Amino acid sequence: MKIGILSDSHTKSTLHDAALSHLLERGAQYLLHAGDIHSREHIEKLSDTGLPYRIVFGNNDHHLSPLSGEFHIYKEPYYLKIKELRIKMMHLPFYMTPDTDVVIFGHTHRFECAMRGDTLFLNPGEVCAREKERSECVLLSVDGERYTVEHFTRHPNGGAWEREEFTFSRRG
Repeated sequence: MKIGILSDSHTKSTLHDAALSHLLERGAQYLLHAGDIHSREHIEKLSDTGLPYRIVFGNNDHHLSPLSGEFHIYKEPYYLKIKELRIKMMHLPFYMTPDTDVVIFGHTHRFECAMRGDTLFLNPGEVCAREKERSECVLLSVDGERYTVEHFTRHPNGGAWEREEFTFSRRG
């Protein structure tokens, strides 16, 4: 199972589209956005892929509240299950308890991935390239008893995506 994860797109439609396209090319089967998606257009791009997707509201997404009945966008913390995998999503890292298999968060604009006990904590970094000259996204692969996190970055003006990989055992 492959889950494409984004966060902090803000107003950068070109970067949002590029990250989304990259995750689709890499075989993403599900899409998760950890907030500050910023626009209806960005939400529609996720919806238009035809893949299952979920979004949590970020601190800059208050104006999108009326869309919660039309799209899969939710208040944080949001719990979901993909097959047997239990996931908690949030934008602000306020609900960081290890009560699911994976905790996904955003807001800091910094990529993070670490196992703490039996829980994978994951921040995909920033799509918008605001804090650094890198646009980022993550592909999480879940295969049996292993997580593989592929962290992708590229310059906001384009070029090839660079990749680093992290592997974790799913059971501590």
